[in-house]
Formats: sequence, C-alpha cells, structure tokens
Amino acid sequence: MASEDDTHGQYVIECDLCKQLVSFFCRRCGVNLCDPCVPVHLRIKSKTGHDVVDYASREGVDTSTCDSHPQNECSVYCQTCDVPICLVCVSIKHKSHEMSELSEKIDELMKTIMVENKRLQKHKNELEKILDHTTQRLPSLSKIYQQKKDEVTSRGEEWHRQIEKTVKTLHQELDDMQKEHESLLRKQKRELEEILGKVDEINTTTTKLKNSQNVMEMKKCIPIIEKLETPSEITQYSFPVFCECKIDNYLKSHFGYIENIQERKINLPSLISEDAVISNHKILEVPKVITAIDTGFPVGKNSNRLYNIAVMDDNKVWMGGASAELKLFDFHGNLHDTVTITTHGMYLTVYNKHVVYTAWGSNNTVYRVAADKTIQTMFTTGEWRPRGITSTASDDLLVCLRKDDQYKVVRYSSTGTVLQEIQYDSQGQPLYRDATCITENVNGDIIITDWKKNAVIAVDRLGIFLFSYSGRDKPFFACAVTTDPAGHVIVTDLKGDKIHMLDRDGRFLGYIIPNLGIKFPRGVCIVGDGEMFVGECKTGVAKRIKYLE
Repeated sequence: MASEDDTHGQYVIECDLCKQLVSFFCRRCGVNLCDPCVPVHLRIKSKTGHDVVDYASREGVDTSTCDSHPQNECSVYCQTCDVPICLVCVSIKHKSHEMSELSEKIDELMKTIMVENKRLQKHKNELEKILDHTTQRLPSLSKIYQQKKDEVTSRGEEWHRQIEKTVKTLHQELDDMQKEHESLLRKQKRELEEILGKVDEINTTTTKLKNSQNVMEMKKCIPIIEKLETPSEITQYSFPVFCECKIDNYLKSHFGYIENIQERKINLPSLISEDAVISNHKILEVPKVITAIDTGFPVGKNSNRLYNIAVMDDNKVWMGGASAELKLFDFHGNLHDTVTITTHGMYLTVYNKHVVYTAWGSNNTVYRVAADKTIQTMFTTGEWRPRGITSTASDDLLVCLRKDDQYKVVRYSSTGTVLQEIQYDSQGQPLYRDATCITENVNGDIIITDWKKNAVIAVDRLGIFLFSYSGRDKPFFACAVTTDPAGHVIVTDLKGDKIHMLDRDGRFLGYIIPNLGIKFPRGVCIVGDGEMFVGECKTGVAKRIKYLE
C-alpha cells in the first residue's frame, strides 16, 4: 500500500500488513512486507508456498494493480466478483465476499494456460508438418501439371494415330466402293446398250416392213417385238455420304476432359491432447494356435483357396476365397452362414455391421451384403478398379484403386462421395506402384501393402508420407496388413511364411510364427486382446493365433 509523504508530497510504499515502510516483497502472494512482518507472513498457509525477496528485487515481476486503488498491488482474489483486489478492498467493498489467495488463483489460471498451450503446441507441430508438405509440394506443381499435359498430349497422339488409321480405312472403303460402283454402272451400261441395240434392230426391220407386202416376214417380226421387254424400272446408285460426328460433344464424351480442382475438407487430429495407447503386452516367444478352421474353399488361380478375413463384433468372422461366396464362421470354427456374391471374396471389410466387398471389371463396384443376404450396390468407382478396402473410425471407407499403371487411395462416404484422394508424395512422385491391401491405424494413419514395391507404405490421415517397410530377410512379400488396439502394424509375409509386427512408426518389433507354423499367410484380422485370425491361402485353413502375453 502507498501513502503520501507530507514532507516530499510523494508516495511511499507501506507494508500490506502493518503499514510500516516496506522492505520485502512475496512473489507468490504479491504482498508488500516490512521486516517484522516477514516471519508472520511466512507462517500463513499457502498451497504454493512463499517467495520473499528484497523489495528492490521485485523489478520485472508483472503484478496486478488494484482497479479501485491504483497505488496498491493486488494480493487477494475475490471469488464472488471474480477479480483481483488489494487489502484495502477486502475491508471495504468486498467485506462479505468469498476470498482466496491471489497466488492460488494464479496457479489455477496457469494450469489452464499450460494445458491449452500444450494443446496448441501439438496443433502447431501438426500444422508445421502440413506447411512443410505444402512447401515441398509447390515446386512439384509444374511437374504434376506437365504430367497431366503429357497425358492429354499422349491421348491426342493416340487419337491422331487412330484418326489417320480411320482416314486410311475410310479411304480404302471409298476406293473399294468406287470400284464396286463403277462395276455396277458398267454392267447397267451394257444391259441398256444391249436393249437399245435390239430396239434399233427392230426399228430397222419395222421400217423395211412398212414398204413391204411380205406377210410372212411381218408374222415373224411380231413375236420378236413382243418378246423384247423394256424395263419397267431402272436402278440408280447413290454416292456415299460421310457421316460426321459432332466434335464438341464427342470429344468431351470420348476423348476426355479436365475435372476442376476439388476442395475437400480433411479433419485434423483432435486439438485435445491424446495419450497414445501403450501396450503392456509382449510378443509371445512361441505364439499359440487356438483354433484351426478348414474353410472348404476350392482351389483357384495359382492354387489359392482362402483370400481374406474380416471380423464382426459378435465373435464371428467373414471369410472369402476362390469361389463366388462368403462364409461366416464363429471363433470355434462353426459355419453359421454362406452368402453367394458376384465375384471371388478377395477384398473384404465390415462396415456398420455389414460385410462389404469390392468387385472390379466392368462393374468396378463396392457391394454390401444386407441382413436378408441380398447384395446391394453401395457405389461405383468409375474407370478405376477397386481392390483393398477398409472401414475407418470416422465412418468412411478407404479403397485402393487402379487404372492402367496408376494407383491411389480414395476415402469415400457411404454413398460414394469422394472425400479424399491420396496419390502423390510431397515431390509430386507417385506414392504407390501397386496398392493392394489397406488398413487404418488407431491414430488415423493409412497403411497399405504395395505388391510391386513389395513393401508396407504408411501415410498420415492427410496423406503425408510417414514410412516404408520392406522386410528384414528375404524372401519377403508384404501381402495383407492390419493393426491392433495398441497401434501395432501386422503384416502377412506370403513368401517368408511368417507374420511381421511393427510399431506405429514402422520399426520392426518381431516375427509372429505360431507353434504349428504358418504356410502362405494372406488374409489377417485382429479378433481380440492379443489374438488374430490368419488365413493360409493355399491350404484354405484359417488359424486363430494368440500372439501377445
């Protein structure tokens, strides 16, 4: 507190407890103290303790000044009015109000500030990563757009070749048609000339007979005249017509056109701090086969039987193999249902309690099996052939797509609206050479197996490249992929007869090889705490494996 000195007409600083000249300052409580009052103040209970320093050392400390008494610093917090006040205010305006130490309020506010700052720092890190991705992508724009121009040019060159070929074909057709036309007209000319010659002969004979009395010659002439028939109709041959197609509509429909830039909103990670799921489990030294199910699928291409497995939430799994049907087994191997589908069950997922599969070819369609076992179309993928598919925590579907030698991952809504496309890295290079199987990790990362690169490739939820894993030993073939609740990445190694476990950052943790071994593992899904189902594609056996302690 300050009072006016009568001698000098200036303010002097007084102790907040006894009004003596101040000598010390408590940083924690924001209180001015004289020398005798320091021990008294130190005996006051404080959740945060005290920090008493020489009054001169208080410089640089940002303190609150009382609104009602600007010459005083605040040392108390009025909970009723939700404002900091000085000791004078305590005995005047706020006498009956609920009070607390200012330091306690400061600590409370600082805790909130620190939590929010931590949240913002996490968001800052995410935005910095996106900024880096965007910055790297800018120089590659011209390259990507040039690639698109090259595609248009290539299409034009192809059309030029086809047009030249078509022009030659049409010219040849016209040449052949001209020859045929000439032949028909020459034949018609000969026929007409022959008829006219006979008419001229008869005309000459008739003229002679006019001056003749020869009855017998006249009688001979009449049958000849009657026998000579003149045509009642004549054939006319039209010239060929070149039927032009309307170029504008035809080119757009058949040559191709440019789609406008699409704006799609992608959710960023939650701004609330998320603690990573930490698994206390360890990989079993010898994982155990709990159940082995002979799925009964027939032998298909390359001796394959069993392709894919997708888990339901009622201790059952759908399995697809080398036949146009899906089978539903429980965890003990009992067959509960069989559904006839439109293709082999190569790529499956469970979405909103329905098994969903992809079919490529003329359809290029994502299908859903309804509760009454009817097959329903969810959406089509146009010219792109769908392959691996997985459902996501945000209730979307991620699908691997292929067109010619291009591959991408597309996020779809349940109605087929394109929400996101992932195709290129920050430098504008294709991320994938053969994106086949796909899964989403617990943190939103998107992980695929690339059958040409023979690798596992991970991007974050924004499509920014994270890591690539190409195995530890040879032979290695990254076939299918899934993740468990702890974020472990599980990869079936078709050629190595083993299963690889990685952490969420792509670091190798160990092999999963059950006690009875595993042959040609392909489809895989997590079915419980530390358990998975893995399908042996050539034996048709699905094994339920306990892999974590």
